[in-house]
Amino acid sequence: MNLRSLLLPCTALIAIAGSAHAAPQINGKQLTVGAADVQQYLDGSFPRTQKALGGLLALTVSQPRLTLPQGSRLDLGFNLAMAAGGSSMPVGDVQISSGLRYDAQTQGFHLDQPTVDGFRPSAGGGELDSSTRSLLNSWLADYARREPIYKIDPAIAKVMGVLQVKSVGIQNGRIAVDFNQNLGSFVPQGLLGN
Repeated sequence: MNLRSLLLPCTALIAIAGSAHAAPQINGKQLTVGAADVQQYLDGSFPRTQKALGGLLALTVSQPRLTLPQGSRLDLGFNLAMAAGGSSMPVGDVQISSGLRYDAQTQGFHLDQPTVDGFRPSAGGGELDSSTRSLLNSWLADYARREPIYKIDPAIAKVMGVLQVKSVGIQNGRIAVDFNQNLGSFVPQGLLGN
């Protein structure tokens, strides 16, 4: 791959970085994405419904709430509602934590080994019943495998496609991806703001 073939995606990256929306930031071998950008992506991706028993039962997951604490796992809260026979009723709020992975095919960040860490029922008292927990775990596994929580702009992903991801984690309230090479080496010096 030559510099000319990378120049177009890098120019697009620079244009994106200067737009009104916050964009991924590049610093050496690291690309970071802010919590607000990920939250905005999630807001546009929900609600989602998981059907079971041939559609007789449905779990709707809505209103995602993202927190990026320091470390390797993010926190994500959702509202749950269960529908059966055409009527829907709120179940409660669930809190999960999850690692992250970058998937080059979807050009996005996916949940990695999500776990249910807490549940607050809509009606006072109570816990997740076994069928709701089973449906939720089924949805989580499918969502983590197929759906990104954030997709990288295709121009940026094209540059990332020629690099190897060394690690994905959370630093200072941002998703951080470390690569095997300096991202600045793909862009003429002085064109990126940071």
